Amino acid sequence: MSGAGKSEAMSTFEDDGWFCIDNIPPRMIPALVDIAGLEGSNLARVAVVCDVRGRHLFTGLVRVLDELAARDDVSLRVIFLEASVETLLNRFRETRRRHPVSGGGGVLDGISNERELLEPLRDRADVVVDTTNLNIWDLRRALGEATGVTTGSRLSITFLSFGFKHGLPPDVDLVFDVRFLANPFYEPGLAEMTGLDEPVIRFLEEVDGWDEFLTRLNDLLDFLLPAYAEEGKRHLVVGFGCTGGRHRSVRLAEMTCRRYREMGYDTTVDHRHLHRASRPQLDAPEGENAR
Repeated sequence: MSGAGKSEAMSTFEDDGWFCIDNIPPRMIPALVDIAGLEGSNLARVAVVCDVRGRHLFTGLVRVLDELAARDDVSLRVIFLEASVETLLNRFRETRRRHPVSGGGGVLDGISNERELLEPLRDRADVVVDTTNLNIWDLRRALGEATGVTTGSRLSITFLSFGFKHGLPPDVDLVFDVRFLANPFYEPGLAEMTGLDEPVIRFLEEVDGWDEFLTRLNDLLDFLLPAYAEEGKRHLVVGFGCTGGRHRSVRLAEMTCRRYREMGYDTTVDHRHLHRASRPQLDAPEGENAR
């Protein structure tokens, strides 16, 4: 049904790695299946949205589905989304969109016409999801329960290192300012190295507060990451910022990326300012952490 949540359902499948097509004419679905079956197509899982926006192209969908169900090389499931009349009315009022099959009438006429048109498809569906009382996260969970699509635990994480002197990255979700840790830049021989080099790594392991910070950081992320995944977050950027983005932040991004990859998360690391040339410092800053 129009307004029942098809767009959010499509996003759920896309986030789970499916190849998705919106509003494809039904007669083209068998050709899509044939393409997906070709060697090297990488289209093992395909999700298609068909709705009444196609008007006359929409007719014949049930026949196409029956033909596909009869094929030995296809595993087919039909998911039908619906909602109460009141809910659909409210959603159309909020978006101020015209109902696709309202004809010369209003939204209520369109809902009635569409429900009658879709009745054979609803009867043919393997799963019917009523979205009347569902928010977008509830819908994702309902789809997961009905189809096995991953909706909560598939969280990809980018661990980002950067330098505050180059500016705060606009795409970061969580920021940890690690400038309180002693800076290897002021240690003889380490200025031109980075957090990927063994001498810098050894230096940081001896810094006061390094081990305690790692323990507290891991405890916090162990709590936060499953919570973000449960709420439907699909991608999280965790930033570590130091002065230049070449020493402390790089090492921390590498360590946390490896730790959570070993725990089963999909992780990548991005060293945003690693290759920025370091600038000579005329005077070391004052304070105990000047080294």
